[in-house]
Amino acid sequence: MLKGLGGLGDMAKMMKSAQELQTKMAQMQDDLANLSVTGESGAGLVKATATAKGELTALDIDPSIFNGDDKEVVEDLILAAIKDAQTKAAEKAQQEMAALTEGMGLPKDIKLPF
Repeated sequence: MLKGLGGLGDMAKMMKSAQELQTKMAQMQDDLANLSVTGESGAGLVKATATAKGELTALDIDPSIFNGDDKEVVEDLILAAIKDAQTKAAEKAQQEMAALTEGMGLPKDIKLPF
């Protein structure tokens, strides 16, 4: 008698899955803010630490690189360490997203948020 309502169950299931995904994505965003990555340059003479969201949280510079004539080299090493940390942060965020989507049965190469 109500054959046309069979699709509503699927729609409700889809909506529940979407809400679950939204909740898990919000949790993942919080988790990314608490995960740290460290980028390096100059064989570890300069280290930049950032959250997995890419926010720079610390910078560690070995004092041995502070020679008066090496200002440009030091600046380049600092920038390289920061870029390395940002790259690692993006990679970590991508890994976390892939784990989240795979756990929900979605293709791991899906681009979220839509």
